Amino acid sequence: MAVILFDGVCNFCNSTINYIIDHDEGRHRFASLQSEFGQELLKKNKRSIINFDSVILWEDGCLYEKSEAALRIAKHVKGWKWLWAFRFLPLFLRDRVYNLIARNRYTWFGKREACRLPSLEERARFVG
Repeated sequence: MAVILFDGVCNFCNSTINYIIDHDEGRHRFASLQSEFGQELLKKNKRSIINFDSVILWEDGCLYEKSEAALRIAKHVKGWKWLWAFRFLPLFLRDRVYNLIARNRYTWFGKREACRLPSLEERARFVG
């Protein structure tokens, strides 16, 4: 099972999750970083439970963050599979771009007061 942990109050993150839900053929499950599941997974893996600067992919018992998580997710999403080619770029370059977007996501895309609520159809794909 592949679980994507995302910032539930970030508009950019929520829009991205909506796109993935519509284009990944049911491969991923989802949880917000703020959810009980997300908080427990972060604690177990010694990650911050309050400062969210990365999407996290939990897959086959491994935790992937930042550009590595984004590229691993993209390789299974219609319309984004071509992004997997960027895995050959050095991690420090990929993460530099990722960090720029992450640092400015609230300013550029806005923020919600609460985490997104999945529709009835989507609920089966959300963990916790």
